[in-house]
Amino acid sequence: MSDRIGFVGLGRMGQPMALNMARKGFALNVFDTRPEQQQPFTEFNTCEQVASAPDAAKGAACCITVLPGPAEVDSVVLGAGGILDNLEPGSIMMDLSTILPEVTDKVAAACKEKGVHFVDAPIGRLASHADKGESLFMVGADKEIFERVKPMLEAMGTTILHCGGPGAGTRAKLVNNFLAITSCWMNAEAMALTKAFGLDLATTLDVIHGTSATNGQLKMNYATKVFQGDIEPGFQIDLAHKDLTLIVESANKAKVPMPVAAAAREALSGARASGWGGKDFSGLADYCCELAGVEKPRL
Repeated sequence: MSDRIGFVGLGRMGQPMALNMARKGFALNVFDTRPEQQQPFTEFNTCEQVASAPDAAKGAACCITVLPGPAEVDSVVLGAGGILDNLEPGSIMMDLSTILPEVTDKVAAACKEKGVHFVDAPIGRLASHADKGESLFMVGADKEIFERVKPMLEAMGTTILHCGGPGAGTRAKLVNNFLAITSCWMNAEAMALTKAFGLDLATTLDVIHGTSATNGQLKMNYATKVFQGDIEPGFQIDLAHKDLTLIVESANKAKVPMPVAAAAREALSGARASGWGGKDFSGLADYCCELAGVEKPRL
């Protein structure tokens, strides 16, 4: 087993994080289903572009996945001839995806049976933070394994939080994203109301940021995205809808009522039905303003 790291999933979040690892000297086997996503790694002689996810795992000390959802993680990691079948005992499988806790637990159990260590470390913050190596990671891992993966995570982020044993990271991410996405939708409605009332946007934001109504979406995401007229992802509305679906499904299984999450998900269903699914989730503000027939919020 070498010191190479497999990295599977080079999308809007995965690619910049893998690039930050490459810049800091990590030897990577990189793979994405879209070959063009691998091209930026040609400038690093420590990086090898491989032909499949299993190839990324072969001989690797750790394989990292950043995949769209639970079905992809289940298939790519646990499928016949997949990543787990190509990891050696004593190596690490680290999933950064946002998925169902039951799938995380299933992968963790399969890894344990093979003698592979499992880590779930979903990503916090925005794509712009991933670009700059400033992501946050919510980590579920045994303590000893957490110390082994921490340098990898520090190459991609600035805040590494050990939430507990395997599975704790996934569960922390669902709690976080419930607040982040529902806040984003409430902000969208608030912005439509601001424009409908004829209020000055900058002054209204000063009011909000000066009270307990303030929130990170308005300060971090809206300020740099929709208020500047940029609604390209980022974090797609489609993915936000997927996460709310995971949240509602997981809460139902735990018998935890989540009426706000369910309402927000259906609000995002409306945006998706209207063709907004591929836009950044801050673009919900523009969507709400279109519904209300008012000017879009811009600073």
